[in-house]
Amino acid sequence: MVEPRIAVSVVTMGNRPAEVDALLESVAKQDLAPARVVIVGNGCRLPEFGDRLSLPGEVTVIETEENLGCPGGRNVALARLREFGDVDIVVELDDDGLLVDADVLRRVGELFAGDPRLGIVGFRIADENGETQRRHVPRAGDADPLRGGYVTGFLGGGHAFRMAMLAEIGDWPAEFFFAHEETDLAWRAVDAGWKILYAPELLLQHPKTSPARHAIYYRVTARNRVWLVRRRLPLPLIPVHLGVWVAVTLLRTRSAGGLRAWFGGFAEGLREPAGERRPMRWRTVWRLTRLGRPPVI
Repeated sequence: MVEPRIAVSVVTMGNRPAEVDALLESVAKQDLAPARVVIVGNGCRLPEFGDRLSLPGEVTVIETEENLGCPGGRNVALARLREFGDVDIVVELDDDGLLVDADVLRRVGELFAGDPRLGIVGFRIADENGETQRRHVPRAGDADPLRGGYVTGFLGGGHAFRMAMLAEIGDWPAEFFFAHEETDLAWRAVDAGWKILYAPELLLQHPKTSPARHAIYYRVTARNRVWLVRRRLPLPLIPVHLGVWVAVTLLRTRSAGGLRAWFGGFAEGLREPAGERRPMRWRTVWRLTRLGRPPVI
């Protein structure tokens, strides 16, 4: 097995300096040093990290003029890594996360070295008390967060990509800005024959949060779900998927304002261009179903 060259990518809006410092310190303590570390200031100025932290590998700091959203910011880092041309695996971490164990990067390298068709590895996300929120378990139903294996999606807060997979399927859907970008990328990966592994032994400590803390949550969640299915699902499954999620939203959402924003985003998703349509093959639908999550739930 050839040991893959690993990079670490962090995107931040500059509003969590203490958390970013702690995350980068946890990267510096890894027993396998990353070949590169890329830090993207998403519409913000960043300090000189090298003045305060002893980071391993080559550190690159990029500042964008505007906030490109999470997927757009990550694409900036991926583009720079592609220019360097000397990285096989990229580990992307939320700026308020923390690598508790010192062997995470080494274990990531071993997983990818052991399976050439492994495209994505998802980490387990847990708070400081070791609790994993239900939405961070990449399986349908009341799944055990400690049970690993092949899955249909991954966790946006902590994961690793094979750069060769991204070269084949493309990067993050930047136009999504926030919400459902992981599903779009995961479905493309599975459709191209790549595997997604949930590895709960790879822990990212992350504070317990609600996605609804973002002011744009309801609108973009609905808009992006419509865009997602318009881009990726066979035509007969589109109304099924959207019908299921309209029902789920009506059952779950207790805020009248939230429902208004959600249905406004839903209408926007139907009205606005969704981007290139590349529907998955029916055998991919079957593969996702066999893995426990058919693409209508």
